[in-house]
Amino acid sequence: MPVNETLATYSDYAFHSAVGIYLLAMALHLGEYARVRVRAVLAKEAVLAKEAVPAGAVADSAATVAESAANVDNSASMPPESASPGPGRSWPERFGRMAVALTILGALVHIASVVIRGFAVARWPWGNMYEFISAVCLMAVLTWLYVLRRNPGMRPLGAFVLLPVEVLLFLAGSALYVQAAPVMPALQSYWLTIHVTAVSLASGLLMVAGVTSVLFLVRRHSHGGGFLDVLPATETLDRAAYRLTIFAFPLYTFAVIAGAIWAEAAWGRFWGWDPKETVAFIVWVVYACYLHARATAGWRTGGAAWINVVGLIAMLFNLFFINLVTTGLHSYAGVG
Repeated sequence: MPVNETLATYSDYAFHSAVGIYLLAMALHLGEYARVRVRAVLAKEAVLAKEAVPAGAVADSAATVAESAANVDNSASMPPESASPGPGRSWPERFGRMAVALTILGALVHIASVVIRGFAVARWPWGNMYEFISAVCLMAVLTWLYVLRRNPGMRPLGAFVLLPVEVLLFLAGSALYVQAAPVMPALQSYWLTIHVTAVSLASGLLMVAGVTSVLFLVRRHSHGGGFLDVLPATETLDRAAYRLTIFAFPLYTFAVIAGAIWAEAAWGRFWGWDPKETVAFIVWVVYACYLHARATAGWRTGGAAWINVVGLIAMLFNLFFINLVTTGLHSYAGVG
């Protein structure tokens, strides 16, 4: 079936628009993060100043300390020429809410890009690296929005979650971009919809879980202070990473099984130790070890989180190195 070039062009416009919207959302998250960080520093300085006052001078300085603490929000979150952002929320809160609103808008535009691409090529739009990375990033953003809805206190992670999404989408839209076109005969199967959709959803979930584990480890091994003060507590980060992974693991397992069934239908065997199959199995083993470690005393926190990070690295290795460098039956990147 011929490709609808007009719809393909609109899909590309929507894709690049989504990338730009995510970038603006990340900038607003960073603005919120910076202002909240300044507030935390000023509040800490006020407490330290109060503790440093001699016992005989406490009464004389109490009013000054109280006034300083009361003005922390204004001095940290307002430009010098404005005494207040107006009635209602503070500047950091406004930045954070605008960032979430832009993320939602970006996700809607991103969905439009994927859907229009599918109509343009008259197939499920997961047929090459460009389309697959776009799908994985969309799943990651939708996962992040769901996490944020369940726990609004996770919002300081917004910039860190959107950063890998931006990097992957930039690579997909530049180095890995391919024109809309029909897929090769080996991919013209309903298993493309089943297998690759499951992999995309699981990969998006695991990407958010991996970022959360990285931040958990950074916060856990730090001595406090710096940008870490704004992040959620280590227990919250660890719990979020675990819940995402325990939901993604059955999906990834199903994707591997569905891929094996598709391989038997296409190539006459369920498993052949193709590079993609081999690394996919290694990724599955790593995440199985993470879930086992998460339930094992002594490994439940730090050790398990390291395994989760290894799983994220292995998944990205499988996505890029295996598809772009090695040669095998899964060489469907569409580039080079």
